[in-house]
Amino acid sequence: MALRALVGVKRVIDYAVKVRVRPDKTGVVTDGVKHSMNPFCEIAVEEAVRLKEKKIVSEIIAVSCGPQQCQETIRTALAMGADRGVHVDVSAKDAESLGPFQVSKIIAALVKKENVNLVLLGKQAIDDDCNQTGQMTAALLDWPQGTFASEVKVDGENVTVVREVDGGLETIRLKLPAVITVDLRLNEPRYATLPNIMKAKKKKIENVKPSDLGVDISSRIQILSVEDPPQRQAGVKVESVEDLLSKLKESGHI
Repeated sequence: MALRALVGVKRVIDYAVKVRVRPDKTGVVTDGVKHSMNPFCEIAVEEAVRLKEKKIVSEIIAVSCGPQQCQETIRTALAMGADRGVHVDVSAKDAESLGPFQVSKIIAALVKKENVNLVLLGKQAIDDDCNQTGQMTAALLDWPQGTFASEVKVDGENVTVVREVDGGLETIRLKLPAVITVDLRLNEPRYATLPNIMKAKKKKIENVKPSDLGVDISSRIQILSVEDPPQRQAGVKVESVEDLLSKLKESGHI
């Protein structure tokens, strides 16, 4: 059967940017900082496009939650091969407190609205590193999930996922519809060509608000403080094992 795929694309601070904490310790500096699509989301888009090229997926819907600038991220997904986009409009202030639970409720509502039967997400975002949205989305939809996917094969109404676990690789079979979160080794995302970038400008991006989907995005978590990681201290050379043990005892490690 031809699948309709929904792919989440999150706008994050670019991976090459050095993140700075705000002076008031309420978060990180985002004004004037380069943003791009979360790298794991790029892999999810690439996998959806490859499935479409194999005639397994009939339509790819790229979804992003956040302020107006998120439309740039959606355009990137459209240039890679997604068919249309949905921008869930959330103010910049509210977006700062938008966590995995709120996003998963939005995605679950869109899945039902768009009659989607395959959800592809990055395993985590590089800004919060939560690794929770896919799992929560599967729970809300009561769908099977394949997380940390390094290989995906669709066969009729089943999908086989090779997933990376601490002990190596685990192969599981899911019955569609399903939620899959992708890992680094699944594929290498393509670069959008200039013709496709031009075509993406003409593709449709629907604008909706969480209230239109019946979703409450109020946060249950309050950030008390954001701190820079402690500076790494210089190492100390020791002459012998006895000196090492003595230093460790002095520092209270043993």
